[in-house]
Amino acid sequence: MSKAATFGLYPHYTYEDYRSWEGRWELIRGVPYAMTPLPHPKHQRLSGRIAYLLEEALEEAGCPECVALLPVDWKISEDTVVQPDNLVFCGELPEEDFITKPPVMIFEVLSPSTARKDRILKFALYEEAGVKYYVLVDPDRNEAEVFRLKEERYLREGIFPEGLYTFDLGPCRLNFNFQRLFRF
Repeated sequence: MSKAATFGLYPHYTYEDYRSWEGRWELIRGVPYAMTPLPHPKHQRLSGRIAYLLEEALEEAGCPECVALLPVDWKISEDTVVQPDNLVFCGELPEEDFITKPPVMIFEVLSPSTARKDRILKFALYEEAGVKYYVLVDPDRNEAEVFRLKEERYLREGIFPEGLYTFDLGPCRLNFNFQRLFRF
């Protein structure tokens, strides 16, 4: 907290503070969030499955300008750094240890310890940052909720326990089969 500015009763942290922390953290508008406890095995399996299906769909779409990534630091501002569970990034990857350009699509797998943050804080953050698609995956209900950014607001495209959804990423269109996501 040596470099953190204090606003009211709470310290306000920056990327420089974040870089020195041990363990996995996210920093949202100067507030640190521990990425603990470690995700449940079903959460991990779903995240791995999402990564596999995204890679496969990007290859089928013939979309070399977009890549599927597992958690990576996305530095949105000096006081906001998040690590989405899964994301699709289009364009040239930076040389830094983080990305600064918004991903075109983010998947967050809900867990009891992160659901509120994912549904409220990250929802507003991703919407404001211009992430075109936000997908909330509920492992307890075996369904995914797809939101699409339209006129700077997220609109729900649907809830998918199964079925195919086509994501228009810009450089390509990606077909994602939700039935294959939950079948393991």
